[in-house]
Amino acid sequence: MKFIFFGTPEFAAIILNNLIKFGFAPEAVVTNPDKPAGRKHIVAPSAVKRVVVDSKEDIKVFQPEKITPKFLDVLRSTPADFYLVAAYAKILPQELIDIPESGVIGVHPSLLPELRGASPIQGALLEGKSVSGVSLFLIDSQMDHGPVLSQERMSVDPDDNTETLTRKLAELSSRMLIKTLPEFIAGKIKATEQDESKATFTGKFETKSAFIDAKDLKAAESGDIDLAKIVHNKIRAFYPEPGVWTTINSKRVKLLASKIGENGKLKLETVQIEGQKPKPAGDFEI
Repeated sequence: MKFIFFGTPEFAAIILNNLIKFGFAPEAVVTNPDKPAGRKHIVAPSAVKRVVVDSKEDIKVFQPEKITPKFLDVLRSTPADFYLVAAYAKILPQELIDIPESGVIGVHPSLLPELRGASPIQGALLEGKSVSGVSLFLIDSQMDHGPVLSQERMSVDPDDNTETLTRKLAELSSRMLIKTLPEFIAGKIKATEQDESKATFTGKFETKSAFIDAKDLKAAESGDIDLAKIVHNKIRAFYPEPGVWTTINSKRVKLLASKIGENGKLKLETVQIEGQKPKPAGDFEI
């Protein structure tokens, strides 16, 4: 079973690491180029590339800036039965999808056709979903549209945020792939078309999407139950990045963690005032 793995962030790295540990090492990985990271802007590899380096396995690493005809030739010269894509963050052209004989498998952390698009984990948290899951599907020319090979549901904890839910869904994805890939290659799985009438979508979120007006924050803490849920879900969805924020006394304040009390009120747990380190909310007041 030969395959090429496409992915870049932590979600993909967890999956790749688990596949390698289970003996499913890819022939090659395709990931984003190294880029500056952190306050010092030190050039660093992607999370997926770090997994390859740490594994000591003989795995080729390709880091194209764009999917060009020249890179497609590189892929054609690398034998693989199928490609496996997990959070690669680039649109795959049909010319690439057509290369592997058995197709391209996508790993999507939602119950397709729900939450198609770039940010399904954040989308699930913003909507306050109590259940999420993972879909393994065959990628086609449309976004997250192809037939589903396997799908599993998972409960979402009321206090899960994007960081914790990403890890949980990556672990679930790994278990599903370890079970599904051999069956897929053996031709034992019948793909099921998605129900287009149930499709929903989620896009990329910007820093401005994570802004909370100080008046709304105060109302959520004072007893507006509906606003409390909205603010809490935003804090969960946008942690760790870009981080929910507000402005108080002309200072930017990040809201890093919260809970919903038994009375339905929002209770801030961790905040970070501009120029300071994160700290318990304590007596922090608006």
